[in-house]
Amino acid sequence: MTGTKESVHIGWNLDNSYARLPRVFYTPQKPTAVPSPKLVVFNSSLAESLGLYSAAIESEEGVEILAGNRIPEGAVPIAEAYGGHQFGYFTMLGDGRAVLLGEQVTPKGERFDIQLKGSGKTPYSRGGDGRAALGPMLREYIISEAMNGLGIPTTRSLTVVTTGEKIIRETVQTGAILTRVAASHLRVGTFEYASRWGSDEDVKALADYTLKRHYPGSEDHENPYLFLLQEVIKRQALLIAKWQIVGFIHGVMNTDNMAISGETIDYGPCAFMDSYDPATVFSSIDIHGRYAYGNQPSIAQWNLARFAETLLPLLHDNEDEAIKIAQDEIAKFIDLYHNNWLTGMRGKLGLFNEEQQDEELIKELLAMMKKYGADFTNTFRALTFERYENIMIFDSEEFVNWRRLWQDRLERQKESKASVYELMRNNNPAVIPRNHRVEEALEAANKGDYNVMNRLLKVITKPYAHSTDQEEYASLPAPSSCKYRTFCGT
Repeated sequence: MTGTKESVHIGWNLDNSYARLPRVFYTPQKPTAVPSPKLVVFNSSLAESLGLYSAAIESEEGVEILAGNRIPEGAVPIAEAYGGHQFGYFTMLGDGRAVLLGEQVTPKGERFDIQLKGSGKTPYSRGGDGRAALGPMLREYIISEAMNGLGIPTTRSLTVVTTGEKIIRETVQTGAILTRVAASHLRVGTFEYASRWGSDEDVKALADYTLKRHYPGSEDHENPYLFLLQEVIKRQALLIAKWQIVGFIHGVMNTDNMAISGETIDYGPCAFMDSYDPATVFSSIDIHGRYAYGNQPSIAQWNLARFAETLLPLLHDNEDEAIKIAQDEIAKFIDLYHNNWLTGMRGKLGLFNEEQQDEELIKELLAMMKKYGADFTNTFRALTFERYENIMIFDSEEFVNWRRLWQDRLERQKESKASVYELMRNNNPAVIPRNHRVEEALEAANKGDYNVMNRLLKVITKPYAHSTDQEEYASLPAPSSCKYRTFCGT
């Protein structure tokens, strides 16, 4: 059945600009057919923004496309090649279980990759089965939609389809395919691959493609590749700051998981922090804490240095001068990140203007939160609504003193109290996808009940609504002697 064209009008408007790059960057690859596809989750609002028709997507023929059994009109299915530093060590990678159908050009003229994740073996599978299990695909759907609701740049999830197959992991699991929507799948690892196994001309072709797709305006700059480096650094500095101010931990910040577009990509062992602690790690494979919450900014800078290395031949004809240019730009990352973080944290405390003591005020609060094991999200939520009950930190003399300093700081602003708390409401989410709630939803879905997940999605996709139906989702999990752990799902 694979390879047959669609007959119903779904709204596909696919282009294949990535497939026009040199063949070193991809391999033509059709998805592997599955026996019995069933649509279990569908993001209808995302479909509408893409110019797709919901009723047609939900039809038998539409589901066949999302399962890889049919190829939509205009698609040129490929598996992308890339490398990456995984926990500091470089290796050859590539789409081992994903196929890019093409790029949907929306009614507004925007361009988004449409990728089937879990669609079968490719030349880059490295011995894997090319398939995905239902739980990890639903997890990506939940977390990516929560991130979008939080206003954090992210890939999106259009659908999850079960395949009618069983997948062997630690246990026998239900097979599934996720349709991922991304600004692109260009990664730091894509550039590393081109630099390691391609030619300087291949790196240039990739850089030119990236500039055209993501960073227009380079023609106004003397060195467009320096402009590319600067813009990627800026976007990552903003992205990581946004992660930090909501307590998000990616879990596996390998260079193949850093998108050149500045989106969050590849939701494997990720999670949101409950009790504030910079050393928090959730990934089962991160035994040394390389990708702990507190390390994310420095790891991002390290990854960007690897990106800069690939651009050296384009930055200057003289290698020493090229290295100096790259080093100077990478050195700017921490200040860029720090300024974004400080701006975000000021918003969380209702601070409109800037004072020199603001950072000390913020850090004193975070130090107290760590000392008392205070919940990251609920502490700021309590400050927003002045609810100082049932949280240990608020009973301390340290907090009383800190709150007096904070109130004095607010008094020095011209903005009204109402404006202050509106700013705080817009910067402090009522809910995040709590780890225990996500697990609860996945457990029910694995038994065929998607109602738990749908209720969760309803509240976490509008995290700043502060509605009454979000109250129960703000509650903390029961105390446990076991640390929460997440897994990559491969």
